[in-house]
Order: sequence, then C-alpha cells, then structure tokens
Amino acid sequence: MAIEGTPQVPFGEPDGIADVAVQRPWRMRAVLSRTGEIAERFLTASSFDRGPWITVAFAAGIGAWFLLDNQWQWSAAIGAAMLLALAAIAVWRGRDDRAALRLAVTVISFAFAIGMAVVWSKSELVGAPAIERPAVVNLDARILEREEQPAEGRVRLTLAARDAEAGQPIKVRVNVPTEKDFALLEEGARVRMKARLMPPSAPILPGAYDFARAAWFKGLAATGSLIGEIEVVEKAGSRNSMIARAQRFLSAHVRSRLDGAPGTIAAAFASGDRGGISTADEDAMRDAGLTHLLSISGLHVSAVIAAAYFLAIKLLALWPWFALRVRLPLVAAGVGAGAGIAYTLLTGAEVPTVRSCIGAMLVLGALALGREPLSMRMVAVAAAAVLFAWPEALVGPSFQMSFSAVIAIIALHNCAPVRAFLAPREESRARWLARRTLMLFVTGLVIEIALTPVVLFHFHRAGLYGAFANVLAIPLVTFVSMPLIAIALLFDLLGAGAPFWRLVGLSLDLLLSLAHFTASQPGAVKLVPHMGLGIIALFVAGGLWLALWRGKTRLWGLVPAALGAMALALSPVPDMLVTRDGGNLGLVDERGHLFVLRGAPGSYARTNIVELAGSEIEPLRIQSYEGANCSADFCTIQLTGGSRDWVVLAALNKQRIDERQLAAACELSDIVVADRWLPRSCMPRWLKIDRRYLERNGGVALYLEEERVRSVASSQGEHGWWQPTKD
Repeated sequence: MAIEGTPQVPFGEPDGIADVAVQRPWRMRAVLSRTGEIAERFLTASSFDRGPWITVAFAAGIGAWFLLDNQWQWSAAIGAAMLLALAAIAVWRGRDDRAALRLAVTVISFAFAIGMAVVWSKSELVGAPAIERPAVVNLDARILEREEQPAEGRVRLTLAARDAEAGQPIKVRVNVPTEKDFALLEEGARVRMKARLMPPSAPILPGAYDFARAAWFKGLAATGSLIGEIEVVEKAGSRNSMIARAQRFLSAHVRSRLDGAPGTIAAAFASGDRGGISTADEDAMRDAGLTHLLSISGLHVSAVIAAAYFLAIKLLALWPWFALRVRLPLVAAGVGAGAGIAYTLLTGAEVPTVRSCIGAMLVLGALALGREPLSMRMVAVAAAAVLFAWPEALVGPSFQMSFSAVIAIIALHNCAPVRAFLAPREESRARWLARRTLMLFVTGLVIEIALTPVVLFHFHRAGLYGAFANVLAIPLVTFVSMPLIAIALLFDLLGAGAPFWRLVGLSLDLLLSLAHFTASQPGAVKLVPHMGLGIIALFVAGGLWLALWRGKTRLWGLVPAALGAMALALSPVPDMLVTRDGGNLGLVDERGHLFVLRGAPGSYARTNIVELAGSEIEPLRIQSYEGANCSADFCTIQLTGGSRDWVVLAALNKQRIDERQLAAACELSDIVVADRWLPRSCMPRWLKIDRRYLERNGGVALYLEEERVRSVASSQGEHGWWQPTKD
C-alpha cells in the first residue's frame, strides 16, 4: 500500500515550473555578478579622489553613532561594518576584475567602524553625568576658563569643583554679573562661592538646540548663576593662561580704541571675542547671511596667512644674498604658518579656526612644494583631523557650515567651465575686474545654496539675500577692515594708531549698515518648520556627490538634492508645540497663523516656538484664537486637524482644581496640556501632556492629521546626556 501511494518521480526533460525552481539561485547569482561588474566598471572609469570618500565614511560612522540608540546597536553597526570588510576581502581575494570594488568596500567599511569607535570612545572619556536636580551649593573651585560677555552684562566662569555630596570632581559653568567681576578672577585662581546650579538643558522642543549634548562633550555637569559674592582663596599665579590673558588684553585694547558696535566687531576680528556684540547686530548679520564673518574661520585665517606670506616673500626678495641662496616660497610659507598658528591660538582655537588653520597649513605646504593648493584631498585631511580630535563637532552647525562652504568653493573653482572663465587672457583691466566681480557673486551664490539646508536644519531660518551682501562684505572685511586693524595695532606701538582706528570704524560702520539694510528688506528672511534628518541627509548626499565626483557622473547628485527640496516643501507644519516644561505651547491654525499660550516677545520659549512653527507673522495670544474659551484656570480650544475636530484643554496656572471637575473636563477633551502633575483620573480621549509625561519625553510636536507625536526623547536614545525620569 505504501508503494502504491508513492508519487511518481518524473525523469527526462523537466517542465518549465521545475526549471524555474532549479535555476532561481543561479539567476540570483547572475544578477549579483552583473551588479558587481557594473559597480567595478563605474569605479574604474570614474575620475575621482578616493581620499575624500574615506573621510565621508569616517564622518558617516560618527553620525551613525548619534543616530542609533544604544550600545547594542553601536556594537552591531561596528561589527557589521567589520564583517562586510572581511567578507569583501575573502570573497574577492585574488580577483583582479573586482580590485576596485574590493578596495572601496574594505576601506569604506573600516573607516565607518573607526568613526563610530572614535566618537563612542570620546563620549565615554569626557562625558560627565549631569547633576540630578537643581540645587544651591557652596563651591570651592578652580577657574578653568573665563569668557567675558559684556553685551549680556556677565562673565562666564568654567570651574573645576568637587561634588559636596558624592565627593566626585565635577566641571560646572557659572554666570557672574559684571558688577561682581574683578581682576583676580582669571584662569588658575581658586575661589569660593555660592551658586544656583541646574542640569544642562535638553532641547526645549523637537529640533531645538541641544545644550545637554554640547555640555556632555565639554564635560559640564551643571550650569548656573552666582549667589552673593566671590572669595578668592588663591591667586592664579603661574597657573594663569598667557594666551587667555593676551586674548583679553587685545580685546579690551581694541574696544578702548574704538567705541560702540564697530569696536565689538573689531575685537571679534582681532581676538575672536564675540561677547561684546549686541543681539541686534548679531541678528542683523545672521539674517543678512553675514554671520560667518563674525566667526574666526577660513576668511580671517586665510587673510592673516596670506598677508604674512606676501610680506615675507616681498621683503626677503629685497635681500639679494638671501634670495639667491634660499628658496623664498619655503621661507614665506614658514612665516605664514607661524602667523596662522599664532592667530588661531590667540582667537581661542575654536573648531572653525582650527579647521581653517589645518587647511591653510596644507595649502602652504602645497605652495612650497609647487603642488595644487586647492583640492578636495586637502579638505578631507583637515576634516579628518578635526573629527578625530572633536568628533562631536560633526553634528554642530559650525563644522557643517565651514566645510560646506569650503567644499562648495573648491568644487566650483575646480570645474572646467570656471577654470576656463578665470584663465589669464589679454584684456583690459576693467574686463578683468568685471570677470572677478562676477565670479565673486557666483561664488557667494553657490555658498548660499550650499549653506541653506544646513542653516535651515539648525536655525530654521535663512537670509535669502546673502549672496548679494557677501559680494560687498567679503572684500570689505578681507581687503579693508582686517588690514586696517593690523596696521592700527602696529602703529599703536608707536602711539600713532588713532587715524587708522577711525578708518577701521568707518569700514565696520559700513559693514553693519549693509547687514541691517539687507536684513530689513521684505522677504530677507525665510522661516521653515523643523527639517527632518531624512531631508537633510538627502541634501548632504546630493551635495557631496556633486562636489566629489567629476564629469557628468556628478550630475546624479542633483537627484537626491531635488528630492530633498521637494520633501522640504511638502513637510507638514506641526499643529501644536508644547515646551519641555509644559509652560508654553503654540497652535497653528488653518491659515498658518501662530497662537502662543504665554511668553514675552524675544523670550527663549516663544522664539523657539515661532521658529519651529515656521511662522513669519507675529504670534498672537491663545485667548484671541477663534475657537478658544478661557477661564482664569484653563483654556478650552477647538482645533481642526485632518478629518475631525479636536478639543484641547490647556492649564493656565497651578491653582488646585477639584479632582472630579478636572476629570470631567478631561473626559470631554482629546488633548490635555499642563505644566504640573495631573491626577490619574484625568483621562483625555487621546493624549495627556502633563509634568509626568514631559519628564519622560521632553517637549513634543503634534501632527493632528496623522495623529502623530514627535518628542525630544524619540531622537535621544540612551546617550549619556539624556536623562528622562523613570516611572
């Protein structure tokens, strides 16, 4: 019976179904083989530098560490990258037809893993857990850093202290009012004081500035303000930083020679001290697209080094004996390098300055050796050096804006049409100047295009007329203001610098007038809601592809950039924003008008709500909202979102409310918002955002049509700087 039930096994020619079943694995292998052949031909035929892509992979590893949530994911990502590299070596070993693909996969995978390991190690080594709660403490500390901020009426002191409870050394930052500051408060001094300390603040809303993350990598456990007076227990003596003292002396000297706003700008150019610049001038420079001029970076370092190089080579050429025996470009490069390093140290050695200094050193080396000075490989080396020392800089606007601008400039000037346009030719001086002026405008426009996604991602606003303003501002600063500042300081040694300081003042008055005029024009500033990580990733991928490849291949970079632009245009505006403490909220109606619960114009919470909502109209109070009905304690607001109406109940104060009445009001509401703990009997139909919820999740953005909540916690993972309250 068993034999009779056995199915017949056919022999001979198989039918079509059996053929497909048998051949499927081999067809997949053929597809993979063809894909490998296409990739190999593409890598072999394309003309590009490999070095920059290694740095891109290294940076991608750093970025992935910030994006992934916990140590298991970090370990898995590193392991997967290493396994991919080993698999490429094993599978394609000895195959000359896969040499380029094997090298690319191996090197990129190793660079990615190294990048993730570097930032993880940096976080473990320097990260300092924040204090658990706000506290008033007595500090016996030593001053590590002093930052003067006269525009804010304060001095910031970074202190090395010891936790009174646990006895652990901690690093804190304390704001000291200007009237309580005195000369002995300098680096190295030991002081005693009482201060009100708070944990570093998490983002107030999704997409807002993350000070807690920045403080983590600076080792800061708390920030706060002084209470009472400061007692100096031990003077700084030899512990005082000579560089910091020189920086403060130079800044004070410049401000003493030049009054008002021009003096604060000149001090920033000379010493990197931006603490005296007023908020109005900062905002005008930002909205005019000129804020990069205030940060000591490539423009300033290049101007100093170029001036030193030019003067050295011209002066040494006047000495025939020396000029005939020594290679002058090499000596001039050494002089320029010394000037650049000194200027970098004097201005505080911030990340943009260090990046610019490293890049300038590479340019000087190339000039001394007769090599091409401006290349993507130079930028890649500088970026790798900065990221290896400060991997956390990758997620900050300073690094992203600096390298975006430099990459855009080099990519533009290395492309064939621009080289042909700028090639030397027989022409009049007027035509030569016209070509250079046009190129300066095009360069400014390209820089603005490259920086706009970064600026919108971090600041949610961008100056649209920056390209026009930079055509005048960059030559003004590079060829007029900075040389005049140097000449004025030099003549101050002889007591004859006053005429030059007057000229400096006139040039900087012109710069500020240009900034205020540009920023005040209609449509000068564009606000957009928070840009998601996916959108900025499309812009970055497209920009890097455009910049790092050559020939027609680079045009494929326009595809992700165009997709990013479309995604940005279609990005939804949040219907409601609730700050991390529940103290303020913003509502956006169907016409795009913004209504806020409280907060004076210019306050931190209100400013962030306006920017993250992308509202260019002055917000109104919620009480004036058409669907709002407010009492002394609560506001009930009728919202329309998607295909239904929503009822929002918002607390106006912390007065005690009868629990049964509150429970009844909650039952009739879809969303309840309060800056206090609400009883469990308060059960709205969808979401209860009270102190308990906010301590776990941070500030939130609500999208009613999708019934989606985006919180600060959703982007934090288990990184050390995020400390939600546990239930």
